[in-house]
Amino acid sequence: MIWPAVHLIIFLLVVGYGIYLFAKAVLHRYLYIKLGQPVNLSKDLKERMSVFLVQVFGQKKLLKDRKSGWMHVIIFYGFIILQFGAVDLILKGLIHRGLPLPGYMYFGLLQEVTVLLVLMATGYAAYRRYGEKLKRLKRGWKPSIVLYFIFFLMLSVLFALAFERVWHGQQASLLAPISSVIASAFSGIPPAAAEALFYASWWLHLLFLLSFLVYVPQSKHFHLIVAPINIFLRKTEPAGRLSKLDLENENAESFGVGQIEDFTRKQMLDFYACVECGRCTNSCPASNTGKFLSPMHLIMKLRDHLTEKGFAVTSKSPWMPAFAFTAAGIHTVDETQAVLNGAESGQIAAITDIEPTLSRQKSTWVKKDAAIADISLIGDVITEEEIWSCTTCRNCEDQCPVGNEHVDKIIDLRRHLVLMQGSVPADGQRAMQNIERQGNPWGVNRNDRAKWTEELDGIAVPTVKENPDFEVLFFVGSMASYDNRTRKVTRAFVRLLNEAGVSFAILGNEEKNSGDTPRRMGNEFLFQQLCMENIETFNKYNVKKIVTVCPHTFNTLKNEYPEFGLEAEVMHHTQLLDRLIKEGRLIPKLSVDERITYHDSCYLGRYNGVYDAPREILRSIPGVELAEMVRSREDGMCCGAGGGMMWMEETAGKRVNLARTEQALQVRPTLIGSACPYCLTMMEDGTKLKEAEDRVKTKDIAEILELSVFG
Repeated sequence: MIWPAVHLIIFLLVVGYGIYLFAKAVLHRYLYIKLGQPVNLSKDLKERMSVFLVQVFGQKKLLKDRKSGWMHVIIFYGFIILQFGAVDLILKGLIHRGLPLPGYMYFGLLQEVTVLLVLMATGYAAYRRYGEKLKRLKRGWKPSIVLYFIFFLMLSVLFALAFERVWHGQQASLLAPISSVIASAFSGIPPAAAEALFYASWWLHLLFLLSFLVYVPQSKHFHLIVAPINIFLRKTEPAGRLSKLDLENENAESFGVGQIEDFTRKQMLDFYACVECGRCTNSCPASNTGKFLSPMHLIMKLRDHLTEKGFAVTSKSPWMPAFAFTAAGIHTVDETQAVLNGAESGQIAAITDIEPTLSRQKSTWVKKDAAIADISLIGDVITEEEIWSCTTCRNCEDQCPVGNEHVDKIIDLRRHLVLMQGSVPADGQRAMQNIERQGNPWGVNRNDRAKWTEELDGIAVPTVKENPDFEVLFFVGSMASYDNRTRKVTRAFVRLLNEAGVSFAILGNEEKNSGDTPRRMGNEFLFQQLCMENIETFNKYNVKKIVTVCPHTFNTLKNEYPEFGLEAEVMHHTQLLDRLIKEGRLIPKLSVDERITYHDSCYLGRYNGVYDAPREILRSIPGVELAEMVRSREDGMCCGAGGGMMWMEETAGKRVNLARTEQALQVRPTLIGSACPYCLTMMEDGTKLKEAEDRVKTKDIAEILELSVFG
């Protein structure tokens, strides 16, 4: 009989062509990624594998959103299970026998139940997108095509199994519940017709499967392949450490990222790993308050630009089959197409709303008749407005289920603007000039750094020279030294250290700015200068332990200075105070009758995992009622001051600190607690904007503890 041989040949040709197109699409994108800079990844195989298993097979990040998380878990494991069913079905169509498995009937039941669960999960995915209309999820034929693929794949499996039952005259069975029901509807057709319908379903299933395979690397669903690799290759250094620039490299033509090829290959892998789920944008303080920045669109635009430039450089088409697609036009930002909305004038009715940002991103990312060589990465692809809207809070990275890192890309773009183009917002430039000249963002005389010590009555604050045998160096920082409001925190902390009998000292006027602000604003040169000068001073006085009240300083000293030679234990003041309370050296004995909501600092929480110490201190204080905001701990919203934004004015949308204050006021506190000078300032300003400062106070954890210890 000729038919089986012809059938097999057609099958092999079709499958071979599909796999060829798939492999070609993957290869071409791999060639695009190779245009990036090589990167040396740490070998931490054990840690990488641990995170890989938890994130990929445990779906931990996805389950941050329980509803969509479980939907994705069902589809993920459903497809793994159904791959065995696909092989089984293919064998039935080729050799009329399935997989030789023991308990085959139960295998069939597992397949049908899995198909049903995947169909239900797909239905729920459609409901989330079109029923609930979640703002972070895009709508239209392109975002929805995968739902059709999955639906028809599942349907073709069930109909193939059903027509197989009719063809072979099999009776209905509880071990094949769904196919039995479908088969009963076609029970009257002759075996030959059932055979023809089986093969029609069989071929439809195969064609849907191969079409989906070819479609995957050409769409956001490339994450099915790239995301596990991306998670495995994730950064294993501390989350708060930025990459170090070799400023002494005489062969370097530029610093930072000025064109797409300046990104590392790992950063480019992020572009193709993006699943466009919008979780990053949904949590971003800039997106939530109507700024142009959207972390999801940042990655998507970089991905589109890499694909288009990769095509131009390598002459390898990104689209398969190439003859079916046109590559006319180059994507670029066109602000003339921007959708006007309330965010332009700061009018956002709800506490937060990402809709204005999404609308503007969608309307401005358009194709133009232009040459790729004429497109500038900064300006035409990513605007300076986006680059300078980031607060570096890392909420986007914490939410991303595929391990994308957004902040490092923005900092790299800032580095190019600052170091190569000298382009930085005027108020930010002023702050960096003041740090360079006087060691603080205000430009106050550097010799006044220790002037705050005069405000303490009867308590000596020794310098390292006056107490050379100190146990802990109190690195005061610029805010705690110069800012009038934060100096109250400094005084409270010193009183508590003195009460607990801690042997400490300060550097006095020898202390310099930590460099956090310059580094986050892209001025790597100034950061490294300050870093090396501070480390030299630490070594001079044999510093072994450091404590600071500022999470930004804490993160910089703890995670970034070691790369430049610092060898010292670094603590945040809430960590030290919590330890002193537990050791019985500080006793909160007086009642503080306040309903307190604690605002998590991004640089203390998401960057360094310190969530419990501040809360443990509050719980130890008699009379305190702790009320958590809806967005707290890992999902706590930024105050709006990070990434240098403390020194730059917000010019678009709603003020971030106002939105965060409104979230705090929702739980009806009498006091908003914080553990960061920046947060304290922003939340206090927020209560003033809401005209709530008379009924809701703002205090640092050290000030609240001071009330309980001293009264």
